[in-house]
Amino acid sequence: MAENEQIMQENVATEAPENAGEKKTKRGNFSGKRKDDRRERAPRKEVSEFDKSVVQVRRVQKVVKGGRILRFSALVVVGDRKGRVGIGLGKSREVSSAIEKATIVAKKNLVNIPIIDGTIPHDTIGKFSATSILMLPAPEGTGVIAGGSARAVIELAGIKNIVTKRHGSSNRMNCVKATMNGLLSLKTKEEIARRRGKAVEEI
Repeated sequence: MAENEQIMQENVATEAPENAGEKKTKRGNFSGKRKDDRRERAPRKEVSEFDKSVVQVRRVQKVVKGGRILRFSALVVVGDRKGRVGIGLGKSREVSSAIEKATIVAKKNLVNIPIIDGTIPHDTIGKFSATSILMLPAPEGTGVIAGGSARAVIELAGIKNIVTKRHGSSNRMNCVKATMNGLLSLKTKEEIARRRGKAVEEI
C-alpha cells in the first residue's frame, strides 16, 4: 500500500508541471475578447446632396377645453446650390421632429431656378401677401446682398451675385415665399424665344 501511494504521488508531481505549462500557453494565447463578441457599429449617416437651412422655429399654443396643447412649427429651406431649391413647413410637438417633417416637405417641393454666370438672368419682383422683394442681377464679386430669410433661399439655390431689397412686411414666412415667387418668375432667353416662336437672336 505504501509503495502504491508513493507511485501515485510521483505521477501527480510529474503531471503538475505539464498542466501548468499548458495553462500558461493558454493564458498567453488569450486575447481577452471572445470571437463571438462583435462591436455594434453605429449606422452610417446618409450623405445627402442637399443642404438645408432652418429659417424659423415657432412655438404654437392651441387652447382646448382641457388646457393648452404646445407644438412647434419649423420653416426649412433645402437646396443643392446648383439651381434646385425648395421650402417646407413642418409641425410637431418636438422641435427635431418638426424640422425633419419640414425637410421632407421641402424636398418634395424642389424647383429649378435659371442661373446665368452665378446671377439671375434679369430683374424681377417677388410678391407674397404684404411682402415684396426686388431682385437685381449683379456682376462678379458683388456677393449676396439680402436679408436673412431671403439669403437662405438665394444661397441654397446657388446664386452667388445678387442685390435685393425688401418692401412691406418683414415676416419671415412671407419673405421666404416672396423670394421663391420672384425666382420662379425668372425666364431665360431660350424660354422666351420658344414661347414667341422666334430665334434667340431676334429677341
